[in-house]
Amino acid sequence: MQVARILGLDVGEKKIGVAVSDPLGITAQGLKTIARRSLAQDLKCIVELIAAWEIRLIVIGLPVSLNNTVGPQAEKVKHFAAALSAKTHVPLSYVDERFSTRIATQTLLLADTSRQKRKQVVDMLAAQLILQSFLDRQSQAHLT
Repeated sequence: MQVARILGLDVGEKKIGVAVSDPLGITAQGLKTIARRSLAQDLKCIVELIAAWEIRLIVIGLPVSLNNTVGPQAEKVKHFAAALSAKTHVPLSYVDERFSTRIATQTLLLADTSRQKRKQVVDMLAAQLILQSFLDRQSQAHLT
């Protein structure tokens, strides 16, 4: 059974990491990193990706604090998500992404990736990790 894809976003101050699921919703692949310019330009770029990849759901990493509170960065992500929601009818879901960038950085360090290359791909890899964790949870939910 083939379904439309799911988009994963790691929304940061300077960059947005983007990942997309395979058509069956089993694996996540890093797609790109968007350099933040303005809210309008960032949203336009993502709306174009939604159309091009036939996205049915958007998963956004929410940087919840270690004590499970919603801090200033999480509020910024929620503001971005609300603006994106106003531009598209695709439903949004949040995923706790407390350690996604740290895990992505560690993964790249273990792979002996140069500092320059890490800076280019860490946000995309973080988005991939966020999306994959969502897909894995969905898969587990279907098994129970």
